[in-house]
Amino acid sequence: MTAGVIGQPIAHSLSPLMMSRWIDAAGLDAIYTPYVATPHMFAPVVMALYRAGLKGLNVTLPHKTEALTLANRISDAADKIGAANLLTFVDGEIHADNTDAVGFISSLRIAGVDPKGKSVLVLGAGGASRAVTYGLKDAGARELAIANRSLGKAREIAREIAPDTEIVGWDNRNGLLDQVDIVVNATSLGLKGQIPLEMEWGQARDSLVAIDTVYTPLETQFLADARNRDLTGIDGLGMLIEQGKPSFEAFFGVAAPQGADIRSLLETKLREAK
Repeated sequence: MTAGVIGQPIAHSLSPLMMSRWIDAAGLDAIYTPYVATPHMFAPVVMALYRAGLKGLNVTLPHKTEALTLANRISDAADKIGAANLLTFVDGEIHADNTDAVGFISSLRIAGVDPKGKSVLVLGAGGASRAVTYGLKDAGARELAIANRSLGKAREIAREIAPDTEIVGWDNRNGLLDQVDIVVNATSLGLKGQIPLEMEWGQARDSLVAIDTVYTPLETQFLADARNRDLTGIDGLGMLIEQGKPSFEAFFGVAAPQGADIRSLLETKLREAK
């Protein structure tokens, strides 16, 4: 059995390491391979791998939107989010799904945070924000707000995914810190090589939870500042791991083994890459 991950760039992806550890722990005769494809070659490469008999592909940047155009069947999550990070090749068809939303919610619950009934501020209005907002709405978050520089993009998410969402200008994002239970950084700010995301955590209620979808570095300035204020902080590595579990099962027909200690493996890899 063969599956893989496709994107550009792809050398930095932690998915092959993670999936290979699960394959070994499950005792499977299988491999998981990275594939690079430029935007104009994405469709031809996917179709060639499909014809070659792969079980499917995880899809990463910049191809998640185009992945939908190749599918015969599209899940509700992928349709609403407008992107697919999972293509499975089943009975002569290509099925598209998005596991980012369920992975995000699962990572919160594992960390002891249940978004049901909570008030949440999501920062950003890109692809990660769409997945996070979909997951939060599906998990029963009581109130949602999106802060973004482009109000039009934020309103688009509200219209298509969560109609009751409050839209907030980027410069006004700190004004909600004393009102919300959870703040999620769904931007690329704080990512290695990007400028940090700064928040006025002094305005936050003591019980607020700060969550970052970024995992390189594991402790962003966003999280470090929140923890310095004695707030709970959750990094993005859990989301990466949890979104991979349904993909593994879709490819290989068995659940990802529980005792594989994936987090320690990935943390070691991230430290080595510094």
